[in-house]
Amino acid sequence: MNRMTRTLGALALSSALMPLGNAQAGEVEVLHWWTSGGEARAAAALKEMMVAQGHTWKDFAVAGGGGEAAMTVLKTRAVSGNPPAAAQIKGLDIREWAKLGFLTSLDDVAAQENWNQLIPPRIADVMKYEGHYVAVPVNVHRVNWLWVNPEVLARVDAKVPTTLDEFFTVADKLKAAGIIPLAHGGQPWQDATVFEAVALAVLGPKDYSRAFVDNDMDVINSAKMEETFARFAKVMSYVDDNAAGRDWNTATGMVIKGEAAMQIMGDWAKGEFTAAGLTPGKDYLCAPAPATSGDFTFNVDSFAMFKLNNEDNVKAQKDLARTILSPEFQTVFTKAKGSIPVRTDMDMSDFDACAQDSMDAFRATAKTGGLVPSFAHGLANTSYVQGQIFDVVTNFANSDNPDPAEATDQLAAAIQAAL
Repeated sequence: MNRMTRTLGALALSSALMPLGNAQAGEVEVLHWWTSGGEARAAAALKEMMVAQGHTWKDFAVAGGGGEAAMTVLKTRAVSGNPPAAAQIKGLDIREWAKLGFLTSLDDVAAQENWNQLIPPRIADVMKYEGHYVAVPVNVHRVNWLWVNPEVLARVDAKVPTTLDEFFTVADKLKAAGIIPLAHGGQPWQDATVFEAVALAVLGPKDYSRAFVDNDMDVINSAKMEETFARFAKVMSYVDDNAAGRDWNTATGMVIKGEAAMQIMGDWAKGEFTAAGLTPGKDYLCAPAPATSGDFTFNVDSFAMFKLNNEDNVKAQKDLARTILSPEFQTVFTKAKGSIPVRTDMDMSDFDACAQDSMDAFRATAKTGGLVPSFAHGLANTSYVQGQIFDVVTNFANSDNPDPAEATDQLAAAIQAAL
């Protein structure tokens, strides 16, 4: 039982007899943290689509990056019997809310709209609790991307690396030429994003899932995990000395300006290249992180749907779920956010080259088993387990004398303690 379950469980028991609040008929209240740039425009588009269906949209936006502030507000609202219709919740936290009885079933909408045929099972499972849909996916981000400035690589007569050994060879050439090989921001989630890409490269999708989804100690505390830490240390040796605390978009800017050659980051980085007026395939390149070309690490935004007691609001809620997965909204939102639609039947001809490549990989890996959840971005495990992994990885990344064997033991102990 993680901390959220314990906290919410205690609060829920104390307020179980409180009545649900009555809201205005046909109103859909949506808790999210899409408060800036393209995300805010996408939220506005969703509002327009709901209003066009005759519903009233009540915006419940709580600013703050990863949604920590939003979750604090949501807990208070939910246990007082006045939850919003929908809340932006992701990963295994969806199941924690469902386990406590707060979420409603979307099975009727899913059946009408053929969600099981449109969404890969690996994604659908994250949206379900005990086999029932309780949340709807909004989009898919591919996390294991390598962003490249081709002009910088050309200076050292190098090609985009496709394996870790090729990456090290290219990075050595760049370093010798006085160029920063890998742009990076020294923050725990960014360290975990790079570590995750290396882990996928070394372990492969099957053992990656055994370690970070199933928490299998035979893989976590293994020679292959030691190798993962050793290779991660070498990758991080190509990061500049000023990386500590740097934001991810600042690191992307280094690639754009030619100060650095490459960055390992999710496809939200594409927005920075787009904002700079650059064209994918020409001014910058997007390639799978080294040795992960047949794999896809996913990060999915999603909305969990809360139990309501007003029939008109329930109808609005179901229409919201239906609208989120409509081709129209999928297109508008994913283009604004730099991600791809979660529906595998989408026509991608109007999307950019990186998005098309991403969808090709998404469809292929959904069939081959190479589609795996990102632990760095909260899709593979609880926030408590994730926090423990972050601590081990970041301490290792910042160590003056990193010891892969010691780090492997620490990772095993940390995950074991979090279960």
